Amino acid sequence: MPEVKVMNVTKAFAKGKIVAVDNVSLHIRDKEYFSLLGPSGCGKTTLLRLIAGLIQPDEGEIYIGGRLVNDVPPEDRGIGFVFQTYALFPHMDVWDNVTYGPRVKAWEEDKSTRIGREMLEMVRLYERADAVPHELSGGMMQRVALARALAAGAKLLLLDEPLGALDAKIRLTLRYDLRKLVKDLELTAIHVTHDQAEATAISDRIAVMRKGRVLQVGNPQELYMNPKHIFVAHFIGESNFLEGYVSEVREKKEFVVELRQGLPLQVLGKGHKTGEKVAIAVRPEALEIKKGKVRKPNSLFGEVEGVQFEGTDIRYEIKLENGDHIVVVRPSLLMEWFSAGEKVTVGFPAEKIFVFPYPLKGLREELALE
Repeated sequence: MPEVKVMNVTKAFAKGKIVAVDNVSLHIRDKEYFSLLGPSGCGKTTLLRLIAGLIQPDEGEIYIGGRLVNDVPPEDRGIGFVFQTYALFPHMDVWDNVTYGPRVKAWEEDKSTRIGREMLEMVRLYERADAVPHELSGGMMQRVALARALAAGAKLLLLDEPLGALDAKIRLTLRYDLRKLVKDLELTAIHVTHDQAEATAISDRIAVMRKGRVLQVGNPQELYMNPKHIFVAHFIGESNFLEGYVSEVREKKEFVVELRQGLPLQVLGKGHKTGEKVAIAVRPEALEIKKGKVRKPNSLFGEVEGVQFEGTDIRYEIKLENGDHIVVVRPSLLMEWFSAGEKVTVGFPAEKIFVFPYPLKGLREELALE
């Protein structure tokens, strides 16, 4: 069955000057919906093309179903590839696009016909079998591309930004249809995207990539609730980042981080030393906010500078008493709202604060998307 193993794979371009994939190792399990997530230029599409056999690795090994495939051509790897741009044959109708793979493989006509019908019924497009691509919507063309990839009998599906060219509402609906289809057919899927909401909604596990490297692999909940790298805390969801020093290390896995102007925050964790410079991250929805100035443990005073209504949530931009800026997100159904210019107290729950060693190149550089 099509589990995929990538072992110490490196790929460089421009005579080695641009390292697109840098010593990456991954294990994608059989029947898993796995996503490669990261900003543009991080190497995720290059890695997908390496697995597909469209380009060859400079170093490392790639296994599909336990077979070393470094020297195996794409057509013999048992994969289906779905591109962002659909890549349908414009002069062929839907039926001929979908049955192209079986015909090229010289399957019997009865078998090709049966598979073509099954695939088009599965993606709910059998009634449009005689349409040509330009007569279809973007969502329909993507479903045709998916049916074509599956018609050739692939059990490993590679998807390169498959929903990126669709409008927001179609993209939202089709991503759940895509996952259901993969699970119903018991396929293994590797899905490339830069959209973290898309990845967290449909994936069993996600590999977060940056500058050719894999920073962390985990299920969506793990990546959101327990990021191991500061960039993961930034890219999965949203976080406020503040700088400080460890001023005190206590027992029971507690220590104190002193922010600018000596403002203290108690944090849970271990492995940090007194005097160490750190960066803390906290999710906007994890913060607590109250009217007025009420000095409590792990709370800071601030002033609301901006209010944005976002439907289910309200987003508050707050300037803290030491000059740092943060964002607090609260459900709009709560009775207590705040106005611009209002003085507030912001609570930082110790158990919801992530602490990272301060980046050598600085916080701004470490969080940059390119």
